[in-house]
Amino acid sequence: MKKVLAIAFLFGAMVMNAQEETEEPVEGWTKIGNISFLFNQSAFDNWLAGGTNSISGTLGVNYDFNYLRGDWSWDNKLIASYGLTKLKGEEMQKTDDRFEFNSVLGKKASGYWYYSLFFNFKTQLSSTFVEGVQESHFFFSRIFSVWSWYVVEKSDNLKVNIAPFTSKLIVVSSDLTPAFGVDLGKTTRYELGASVSGYYKFDLMENVSVENILNLYANYLEDFQNVDIDYTVNVIMKINKYLSANLALQTIYDDNAFRGFQTREVFGLGVNYGF
Repeated sequence: MKKVLAIAFLFGAMVMNAQEETEEPVEGWTKIGNISFLFNQSAFDNWLAGGTNSISGTLGVNYDFNYLRGDWSWDNKLIASYGLTKLKGEEMQKTDDRFEFNSVLGKKASGYWYYSLFFNFKTQLSSTFVEGVQESHFFFSRIFSVWSWYVVEKSDNLKVNIAPFTSKLIVVSSDLTPAFGVDLGKTTRYELGASVSGYYKFDLMENVSVENILNLYANYLEDFQNVDIDYTVNVIMKINKYLSANLALQTIYDDNAFRGFQTREVFGLGVNYGF
């Protein structure tokens, strides 16, 4: 618990003390999006050191559509990604599967502070085969809504969100339970808790940007000391308008899903298209 609080404090301090030029906000709708494709491939022929031919690709969509009018703001973000890999002699496997929608309605209080309501929906795009259980599939969805929400927003690149009361509903398929804290024979789990999340994006050097996303959640109804952690670092190295090298590192701690840290790392050459 102390480590989690330290992480939250350091992240918040970094965000609040960061020096960032803030552009004058534009009223009305602001829309920006990006489609990316990451590709990895390796091939071996008479290679004495060994190796397995493989090919993989990940398609991603990141779209923001925000509205501003006076003291009111409505920020929406859609993130989706799907990845597949094929090793020689093996079946096709998933490497990424994500669909997430975030919506924040806020009214400015003073300075960088807003009173807001927040909604998050996260799910998979397809079922997942669970190793060791033949023909078993698992489908996971999470609906995460906030009753009272306080937002510190210094710019589009610097945000800290504090939710003293949140409501979370987890829905899984009936094919396989227990999972993600859902009891055997049930398909849903309800939680009431608190959360802190932060977003910080900065330029490490010319054409290299780093995006940090931190989410902390504690359940009031059960094991409040076991804080869920979801931390992602995205490093984007821009080559030109359409090409970039992308590195994504993510770690998750959720004792309802797995007793330990889950980690994910993806690196590849990206083809990007902005819209």
